[in-house]
Amino acid sequence: MMHADLIDQEDLLGHLKALGLQIPSGATAEQACEYAVRGLDTARANELRKMVKDMYTSGATVLPAVREAFDKQLLPALTQYHQTHSG
Repeated sequence: MMHADLIDQEDLLGHLKALGLQIPSGATAEQACEYAVRGLDTARANELRKMVKDMYTSGATVLPAVREAFDKQLLPALTQYHQTHSG
């Protein structure tokens, strides 16, 4: 039987906490992403962007709840931050 690596909500919370972010226990993936982009600065934006890239390129399957949280919360906030803080 083949074992697939999955990135679920708990993995996401673990990654965000490893970056030093204060994420409440029991937060959903979407809530965690919402907390992650509060008070966004250049260093955090770069860390979050790298985390997302690493998750998508790791070969693991990013589960729908995590992917949706990225699409609804994290990526739009990072894009907006980059647009308002570049050049």
